[in-house]
Amino acid sequence: MKKPNLQIALDQNTLAEAARIAHLAGPIVDIVEVGTILELQAGQQSISVLRAMFPDKSIASDTKCADAGSTVAQNSKDAGADLMTVIDSATIATMKSAKSVLDGIQVELYTAWTWELAQQWQAIGIEQVIYHQSRDALLAGEVWGKKDLDIVKKFIDMGFKVSVTGGLNLDTIKLFEGVPVYTFIAGRAITGQADPAAAAEAFQAEIRKYWS
Repeated sequence: MKKPNLQIALDQNTLAEAARIAHLAGPIVDIVEVGTILELQAGQQSISVLRAMFPDKSIASDTKCADAGSTVAQNSKDAGADLMTVIDSATIATMKSAKSVLDGIQVELYTAWTWELAQQWQAIGIEQVIYHQSRDALLAGEVWGKKDLDIVKKFIDMGFKVSVTGGLNLDTIKLFEGVPVYTFIAGRAITGQADPAAAAEAFQAEIRKYWS
């Protein structure tokens, strides 16, 4: 089973701080994400800077696009993004519009999706979804469990490449043993540590323990 990617989510309030952390942990991860908070604070320049820092890595633009799909996708693409998120509540028209510009469109799942909608996403060529435990849900006491695993597995069985995110830590990784996850996305578990490089290395080592 192929080893899942490790993606760092940079959700800092300043580009300078994000770049500092990326300089340390970026070489270790597989995908570098310009998080929603960073993109709102620093704009498309944040994508351009990280693209320049990591010319050979995939760059994700976490816009959570809800409208103006082709425009947002074109802006992300022009700045150097390979991947861009659209929120699950976006219309099929918005998703299709974004997909026409940037192939790497990922639907981020919150509460507005259904299995019927997932089939419609596939019909327009979308191959990637992100199963997301939101920061607010985690703060409210929700934890990863069987319900989450069952949903992830069903999306994979449908043929999607599934990324997982939301409060991931080293202990979370083993819950997915035997599941062909596409990408683990970690934010504060890497960016909030005193040594982001060591934290990223620990994640990669933990992933390798369960996937060869």
